Amino acid sequence: ARRFQALLDFVCLDLAKKIAWDGEGATKFVELRVTRARSTNEAVRVAVAIATSSLVKTAWFGADANWGRIMAAIGRAGVRIEPHRIALAYGDVPVVRRGTGLGPAAEEQANTVLKGREFALTVDLGLGRAEATVWTTDLSPEYVKINASYRS
Repeated sequence: ARRFQALLDFVCLDLAKKIAWDGEGATKFVELRVTRARSTNEAVRVAVAIATSSLVKTAWFGADANWGRIMAAIGRAGVRIEPHRIALAYGDVPVVRRGTGLGPAAEEQANTVLKGREFALTVDLGLGRAEATVWTTDLSPEYVKINASYRS
């Protein structure tokens, strides 16, 4: 039963990632991990707020590590946060520590990470032990083009 469950989990995870990659006009795949939240629910709310932000997704398309857009999305999540505890990293490149940007050199390094077709963003809320991971994509001009002419 455990082996079957492990295989089922693997297949479901693979399918979930493929669904995200199949998004209209997607050019980048992002694994977004929120850590050290007070609860899993709060971690999910923060992750979804970031993953669905048009401003964040367009910055990803442009390979722009604009951490202010991420902080703004976190603020819209409806979760009580302490901004001075937040840390952000693209891959292994930290861009925010204790709620403060680490400067142009860090952003330039992160911009290089964002030029890849796949990358990870870790958001450390510094509040607890819960975490959540979501997968999303960028928002490209192709997405706008596809949906500008879509009729239901």
